Amino acid sequence: MTTISTSLGEVAYDVRGQGDPVLFLASGGHDLHDFDELRDLLPDRFRSLAVDWPGHGTSPAWPEPPGELQLTKMLEEVVESLCPTGAVLVGNSIGGNVSARLAITRPDLVKGLMIIDSSGFERPRLAGRAFCTLMSRPAFLRGIYPLFSKAYMRAKTDADRRARSAAIALTRTSDGARALGAMWHSFKLPEHDLRSRAGQITAPTVLVWGRRDPIVSLKYGRAAHKLIAQAKLVIVESGHAPQTTDPPAVAAELVPLADSVFGRTGS
Repeated sequence: MTTISTSLGEVAYDVRGQGDPVLFLASGGHDLHDFDELRDLLPDRFRSLAVDWPGHGTSPAWPEPPGELQLTKMLEEVVESLCPTGAVLVGNSIGGNVSARLAITRPDLVKGLMIIDSSGFERPRLAGRAFCTLMSRPAFLRGIYPLFSKAYMRAKTDADRRARSAAIALTRTSDGARALGAMWHSFKLPEHDLRSRAGQITAPTVLVWGRRDPIVSLKYGRAAHKLIAQAKLVIVESGHAPQTTDPPAVAAELVPLADSVFGRTGS
């Protein structure tokens, strides 16, 4: 594992192969291993990079745990450094929201975009904001996460179960719970809402949604589909993490997306 310094703090990342860059960003509470099986399916013509959020995986915790805006700035600096001519971004949950933000503010860095079960594309609801408030509290997170992760993962595969176990373990550490709590806090802020800006995304976009996701339901995917011009919506029989439940289904959309934006016909 390698680390990179940004103006906000240090983060860990992993690189496989050489070629056109595809960069992966996991859900809050999860680490870059959520994409292991999907990355294994990428052809050799791609260089895949996966980043661990601060306080997640092997990334050190930051003194002040970041929310979505800070993570977007971090991502901008990471892409500028590692993929200066731009990359295809693949983001699950908060990873998708942050990737969409970068596609809006720095379209030169985002060649293509895959958003997987991400919020921010539908009108916020009072109950959702209240839940985000509870989830921003480390003690609450620690207590609820075994049941909460069971509900949102809808685990069917070994990769699903591995991802769920890692997320539960993260909430049982002080740094991990603080980092994840800060993410949940940012979900209830006004700037989390991307509805007024989503139409500014010009990168070719594929929306991948788990049909059985109980926390960012398919209606969010349909809402994003209406907001992002010429986006493609793909539905997978999964919970919140289609990439661990059905990596071939996600790869079947990602490879053509990456080939098209990098001017390849595939092979």
